[in-house]
Amino acid sequence: MEMIEVRDVQFRYDEEEGSSAVVLDGIHMTVRKGEFVALLGHNGCGKSTLAKHFNAMLLPLGGAVLVKDMNTTDERHKYDIRSTVGMVLQNPDNQLVSTIVEEDVAFGPENLGVEPAVIRTRVDEALKAVGMYDYRDHAAHKLSGGQKQRVAIAGVLAMQPECIVLDEPTAMLDPRGRREVMDTVCRLNREQGITIVLITHYMEEAVLADRVLVMDDGKVVREGTPRQVFSQVEQLRALELDVPQPTELCHVLQQEGITLPDGVLTIEECAEALLQQLEGYHGGH
Repeated sequence: MEMIEVRDVQFRYDEEEGSSAVVLDGIHMTVRKGEFVALLGHNGCGKSTLAKHFNAMLLPLGGAVLVKDMNTTDERHKYDIRSTVGMVLQNPDNQLVSTIVEEDVAFGPENLGVEPAVIRTRVDEALKAVGMYDYRDHAAHKLSGGQKQRVAIAGVLAMQPECIVLDEPTAMLDPRGRREVMDTVCRLNREQGITIVLITHYMEEAVLADRVLVMDDGKVVREGTPRQVFSQVEQLRALELDVPQPTELCHVLQQEGITLPDGVLTIEECAEALLQQLEGYHGGH
């Protein structure tokens, strides 16, 4: 089943907002229910603009965006669409609205008119899902960056969306915070079946996805599994993108004439490939 379907979407910002240039130029893509999709591209390629179309924060000027077959331009569906697709932004401070963690997580359901007893249950379940239940009565502003971002995710979870769109949620975090957030995202997808759309500049995060889409100049120009996409090292470089470090190392060694498999993604795969190469070398001598 399609969670999100984007059909030939066109979009440009008004001149009053700083630019009249085309930002999305005939985008076609789908996100299936329960899927984890990573969206990549250099700055200014249109990733964040596209993401804001997924829950009707922005509306297409041409084409259509459908969320579970609901057209985002149909005002009658706006509530259902925003209940279905939740957004987590880059800076968690922009999403924290209350001083106490559990009050912040309760904010969304309260605005949806959920009964107080149900809110209590949802808040507890959401905080447990992101590993922040023990911090429920802590001051939100005193948390680390990774903890704040997990509280922001809990705030979205408490509204019980079927899909969560995360717009560079780890960009402002240190390595530990990034790991905390990505562990949470993967667990929500794997254990609760929540559909995930992740915009990221970190290729190691994109490796975790089921499918990777690469954008350039307002279009989707590459699509496939992480292994398929990241095996195209030179093509990605031409799009001003990196590849995971293990992939980069194997690519450099291949160029030096060392026989290694294509599509290596992880440190473990890289180590295994190098070990086999060394064993073959020693075995032949």
